[in-house]
Amino acid sequence: MNPLPLLSLVVFTPWLGAAVLALLRGISPATTRALTLAFSLSTLALSGLLLFQFDPHSLSPQFVERHPWIVALNVHYHLGLDGLSLLLVLLTGLITPAALLASWSHLSPSLPLPLSPSSSPRLFGSLFLLLQGAALGVFLALDFFHWFLFWELSLVPAFFLIKLWGGPGAPRAAYQFVVYTIGGSAFMLVGFAALFVATGTLDFAQLAQLGRDGTLAVKLSGGAHEVVFLGVLLGFAVKVPLWPFHTWLPATYAEAPTGAAMFLTGVMSKMGVYGCIRILWPIFPTPLHNAAPWLIVLALGGVVFGAFAAIKQTDLKRMVAYSSINHLSYCLLALFAVSYATDRNVATGPAVSAAFSGTLLQMFNHGLSAAALFACVGVLQTRKAHALSLPSSGTGVPPVSLHDFGGVRTAAPILAGLCGLSLFSSLGLPGLNGFVGEFLIFRGVFGLHPVAAAIATLGLLATALFLLTFWQRVFHGPRAGVTATAFAELNPIELATLLPLAALMVVCGLFPGLLTGLFNPLITSWADHLTLP
Repeated sequence: MNPLPLLSLVVFTPWLGAAVLALLRGISPATTRALTLAFSLSTLALSGLLLFQFDPHSLSPQFVERHPWIVALNVHYHLGLDGLSLLLVLLTGLITPAALLASWSHLSPSLPLPLSPSSSPRLFGSLFLLLQGAALGVFLALDFFHWFLFWELSLVPAFFLIKLWGGPGAPRAAYQFVVYTIGGSAFMLVGFAALFVATGTLDFAQLAQLGRDGTLAVKLSGGAHEVVFLGVLLGFAVKVPLWPFHTWLPATYAEAPTGAAMFLTGVMSKMGVYGCIRILWPIFPTPLHNAAPWLIVLALGGVVFGAFAAIKQTDLKRMVAYSSINHLSYCLLALFAVSYATDRNVATGPAVSAAFSGTLLQMFNHGLSAAALFACVGVLQTRKAHALSLPSSGTGVPPVSLHDFGGVRTAAPILAGLCGLSLFSSLGLPGLNGFVGEFLIFRGVFGLHPVAAAIATLGLLATALFLLTFWQRVFHGPRAGVTATAFAELNPIELATLLPLAALMVVCGLFPGLLTGLFNPLITSWADHLTLP
């Protein structure tokens, strides 16, 4: 136990900010912006304190907070931090302020009175801080009861951010997003209810121990073990998403306002992968191993079909959305390949360690590059709206197409440079952060399932095609379309959004040990204990 509840402060400080914004009526947009940004930066500040005290060689959760909550149900308020959690808390602390800076116009309403709900900066800031705190709760909770509360509460602010501030199709996309994710979560909830009836606990560590020693399979006999596994799997499959449960994602990302799209792809999509690592893999090792051949096929579907679907897009937001499906499917492919190889005399320590390390790095690095790409597309969308004398947010925002621009490099070289850096990071160019994670994933999967790794290289080729098409069509050639008119360079707020992300892409690409040092001992422990009951 720690005298200072650092993890509770990490989770609830953004929620405190949301309450402050809700109570301070009549404050100016400038004050709203300052308060929202300050409370969002609390995660980064507290993460620095956690990082300073964190011991990467300790395999047990650190900064643990555990208190009885609902005694009759054996529910505890239980928070803890390891290298995986710390990585994602840091990512959330980085992405949220950047997403808020990209949403600066939503925190400065220019609509005439009476104000509509979508023009209220206090409402926007409160919803974003609620979303931030819920995501942090998912990464730190170690008991399913309140973990699931955080998981579901994240949907509420995300729904309203998309619906109220999104594009022309935002209402339908928001409802589709919520229906899909709540549907998947319902199956997961039923699965954990069955686990509680069988074991009497919802604590992740206790359930993982029962899964490892085979007790869980004995308690859930007669096929119940596999049915519960499928229910939990479905909840995570929709969230990541795993192909073919991805159909909600392109429309949601395309219609969401820029800041919300950055958070959705940079943070919320990682919640599903995190759940697979924290919950699915340790609690259900045998069912996951048995299902792994089929799950590898689905992950390959996301890798290959996601990339080829991106090639067919002309809407830039949809292109980046399909790119996210492709990149996150690499993480699932690595996890399923590890499970497939378990107890097959194939899973060598180096291959397993590489697959796990690549997955964790890919989660972090994709969060940076995908968020930066959505920020760049948001800048292009703003420039198009200004050229057509349309509002830069809300239902009047036009989609941005490959054919709307040309020669942006000559009109706005700084924008071109930062967007190019993000594109080539997503492409996996050596020297940038995207390369290291993808390389380790392929290194691991080739050692565990060579056929799957060979098929997955098709996704790499298709990724190069659509990202280079984006780069060539929008930034090169003669100035055309929107760029042919007065096209402004990045303003200070846009620079403040993109420059830190770009700098981190370079730093993490050149010095990946800054991240791997946080979780290498944990990965080694996972690889050493990779056995089935």
